[in-house]
Amino acid sequence: MIYNPVAGKLKRNNQLILHRTIEALSKAGLSVTAIATTGPSTAAGLARTAIADGADLVMALGGDGTINEVANGVIGSEVPLAVLPGGTANCLGIETGMGTNPVKAVAKLKDCVPRRIAVGRVTCDGAERYFLSMVGVGLDAQIVSDVNPRIKKATGKLAYWVSGMRQLFRMLPTFEARIAGVSVNCGFALASRLRNYGGDLEIATTASLLSNTLETLLFDGTNPLRYVGYMIGVAVRQHKRLPGVATQPAQLIEFKSASERAIYVQADGELIGTLPARVEICVDSLTLLIPSHLAAREAKYLTNGAHG
Repeated sequence: MIYNPVAGKLKRNNQLILHRTIEALSKAGLSVTAIATTGPSTAAGLARTAIADGADLVMALGGDGTINEVANGVIGSEVPLAVLPGGTANCLGIETGMGTNPVKAVAKLKDCVPRRIAVGRVTCDGAERYFLSMVGVGLDAQIVSDVNPRIKKATGKLAYWVSGMRQLFRMLPTFEARIAGVSVNCGFALASRLRNYGGDLEIATTASLLSNTLETLLFDGTNPLRYVGYMIGVAVRQHKRLPGVATQPAQLIEFKSASERAIYVQADGELIGTLPARVEICVDSLTLLIPSHLAAREAKYLTNGAHG
């Protein structure tokens, strides 16, 4: 079990949460070795080492960023990954039905089944990064870039809303998204594997972890007030009907800047670089433990007409 001691929930009392999680795992019959990350970009290496040492299950305890790093160390192996959500937004935990409490998530492991899934891969600033949840380009990545770490530590998700409010006072730079030979200019783009966004909203409403595509949403416009309208549309689940919103499944998206300003890219809630960037799907890449009822529901969902 690789855990981030300063993730959203753990930073308040990591020893208590860690103790209760390990105790719950022990009661469930799982013998675990708990390994703490020592800073950003350390979890992937810890996961690779654990697998090389013979681990038959890797668990990630932390937020979406921590889970992303652990997954980057597990991808390419046959060893399953289990998610124990303990971060700020917990998009993947909510999407998979594992919830937002790591101790309660342990109780759900007994009903989980392994599923081989596709993952996303983003190439940006000369480096490759896999992602499980989503890549955002433009507005939301700018919000991530501007988040005050002290406010985030003290208030959690509120820090992102504060950063988002700051964006209302400056025009957005534009960039080009190219899908299947067609180019679209936009100020915000999302390429998602999840319906859940930020823990509270659904933007990519036809996305599925079991599909072999990314759901892409492209938002037109440079005026930040226009995005207030878009977000209201998201809140009432009508955003795809709004002028300036384009959506489609994709397996490859290329992004190029159309501005002199730096345009940021985030993956699973972590800032990873600036444009240009390439985002693509990688099939059959990771074994993820998910609740059996979710696996059945998503399989039925895809069979009944969702993309995949």
